[in-house]
Amino acid sequence: MPEARFAKALRTELAHDAARLGRRKLGSIFFGGGTPSLMAPESVAALIEDATTLFDPLPDLEITLEANPSSVEAGRLSGFRQAGVNRVSLGIQALDDAALTFLGREHSATQALAALETARTLFPRITFDLIYARPGQSLADWKAELNKALSLVADHVSLYQLTIEPGTKFEALYRTGTFTLPDEDEAAALYEETSAITAQHGLAGYEVSNYAKPGSESRHNLTYWRYGDYLGIGPGAHGRLTQGNALFATRRHRAPEPWADLVERIGTGQTSQDELVPMERAREMLLMGLRVTEGLNLDRFATRTGMTLTEATDVTILAAALEEGYLEQTATRLYATPEGRLRLEALLRALVL
Repeated sequence: MPEARFAKALRTELAHDAARLGRRKLGSIFFGGGTPSLMAPESVAALIEDATTLFDPLPDLEITLEANPSSVEAGRLSGFRQAGVNRVSLGIQALDDAALTFLGREHSATQALAALETARTLFPRITFDLIYARPGQSLADWKAELNKALSLVADHVSLYQLTIEPGTKFEALYRTGTFTLPDEDEAAALYEETSAITAQHGLAGYEVSNYAKPGSESRHNLTYWRYGDYLGIGPGAHGRLTQGNALFATRRHRAPEPWADLVERIGTGQTSQDELVPMERAREMLLMGLRVTEGLNLDRFATRTGMTLTEATDVTILAAALEEGYLEQTATRLYATPEGRLRLEALLRALVL
């Protein structure tokens, strides 16, 4: 699809939704999904201008753009900075060429480091991601790689353990024994070492996989984790929007061409808008809220879902998790302890109805 058509459709869809939603407060803009860094900086600038005109931007508006090192070069990043982007997120994933090949990435470690260096000179805020617990990766290897990365940019970082998702090429290779992953004890040791190293660099773990200096947390992602409203436009975008007393889950057509066709016909590529019942809201809010170190605000949980904690969880599991020290509860919050975060996925599967 021509970039001009894509950008025009995004602007059309944004205007369509703004007319429907009214002048809501705007705390963040996030250009993500696919390779937004392939958009022309002029298109990004136009979308930012539209968004800040159609909605009421907060004074410290966060504007993030995701970029892959293979698609980044100094002139283009400079253009995005001039367009108004004040935070860049680099999809680095590894600083080892063999690991990058295994992960299916097109860039090299040298390109990743060059992209980081370029971004440092242009943007006030930078984040990147790395994947660890990779096949054959020792604890010493990971410590060296993480320290090297944090020596370059120590503002915010996302660090994910490699997991096997159903239906992916990794699942097929894993099932045939082509590679193995660290066992539970090894994975826990890697996670604990990761937390220690990031702390040495002044980054606090504020979510299971995210670390930041105070004040540098991703405001956009905190909206998800705190179960706030967000508008998603573009192919495959999801949203959560409150209208009156109802909360709706929205979805856009996944494929770019049909999405653009819909936008050109009716102003939006939205294919569904489903009202979430209280239990659905409670489930989503628990799954999001227990990922962050600050935990779940229980008053907000009751207001947002219309349910109490005991109505929305397996009370036997909840009591056991509190007793065994995986969860802690105060008068206002429920949160996972460091021990609980080590096994959070299993804990959530058991806890949430």
